[in-house]
Formats: sequence, structure tokens, C-alpha cells
Amino acid sequence: MDDVVSRALAIVEESFITSSGPGGQNVNKVATAVQLRLNVFALRLSPPVFNRLKAAAGSRMTSKGEIVLTARNYRTQEANRDDARARLSALLEDAQKEPKTRKKSRLNRVGKEKRIKAKKNRGTIKAGRGKVQF
Repeated sequence: MDDVVSRALAIVEESFITSSGPGGQNVNKVATAVQLRLNVFALRLSPPVFNRLKAAAGSRMTSKGEIVLTARNYRTQEANRDDARARLSALLEDAQKEPKTRKKSRLNRVGKEKRIKAKKNRGTIKAGRGKVQF
């Protein structure tokens, strides 16, 4: 797993943009927000991992196969860079984890009979709640 993350962090393109929102002159003058671009095809992922990554990235993945992450939570470039890289590595690690397959539950004969008996009992209770007819 760490191999893919280290390859991704080596080929990622960083650009610094001005952040939006409140902050006065600091926001207007200093480009503190970080935008990461990663070409997923350059990682040469297996098809199942690629599909999980595509699903996890959602709208952050472009039609050209690039993941675009923008980090602007902090006031400094360094903190935003670390945040963006951490989010990217978490996204890649989650995509590499294979989901557990659901196993069909089995119910034995005694369990079936018990369930049906409980349903019948509940039905008779509900049937007794109606209007009394003379």
C-alpha cells in the first residue's frame, strides 16, 4: 500500500491559489490554498482498485482521470499542503482495501419454526384489537 502512496506523492502536481472567504488582506494577497492534481493512470492501478478509487473520489475525479484536491482550511501554505497530501494518501489507502464479502446467513429448521410461531402469535394479538362485533 505504501508503494502506491509514495509513487503518487512523487508525481503529484501542486499549485498554490488564493483562498476565498473571510480573512482580509491575507486572503487577498497571499496564495495559501493548495490544489493537488494527480494523474491516476500514471499509477498503473489494477482495475478493481481503480474502480474503488473512482467511486471514492466522486466529483473530485475529472473525465481525464485526474484527481483534483483543494485544501484551504489553514492560513499557511505548509499546513494546507500537509492537509491535502494527507487527504490524498487516505483516499489512495482506502481504495486499496478490499471490501469484505457478505456471507449469506443460514437459518436452521428450528429457527424458522420459531420465527413463524412468533409471527402467528403477533397476528392473533393484532387481530384481537379490532372492533367487537355482536
